[in-house]
Amino acid sequence: MRQATHELQIATRGRGFYDFTAAVECWLSEQKFREGLLTLHLRHTSASLLIQENADPDVRRDLESFFERLIPDGDPLFVHTAEGDDDMPAHVRTALTAVNLSIPMSGGRLALGTWQGLYLWEHRRAPHSRHISVHFIGE
Repeated sequence: MRQATHELQIATRGRGFYDFTAAVECWLSEQKFREGLLTLHLRHTSASLLIQENADPDVRRDLESFFERLIPDGDPLFVHTAEGDDDMPAHVRTALTAVNLSIPMSGGRLALGTWQGLYLWEHRRAPHSRHISVHFIGE
């Protein structure tokens, strides 16, 4: 049984989805892992991690539209606006999604479905540098 850790840094251009599947698969391949469990942890409170549709970009657009309607920027309900009118909505979006993912690895491949990819979902409008802690345990 082996363990390894890594950190990914993803530069965002603002609100939206950023596919980082290839970066994770490259790291796993370099480590020569075959079987085990990958854990990802996003070290931020205004972005999320998702496993989501990677074929049709309309899915990601629709998710963004839904969250814009559900949690609009500048909603007068929110008191916390220290970094702008998208500050508290970004925290709510994160609370409704996830900052941790666990994905099994089998036969040298992540056990993702045909149309699944790993995404960082940036909830802020401004660009940010996001950090994902990566941990693998297995063979």
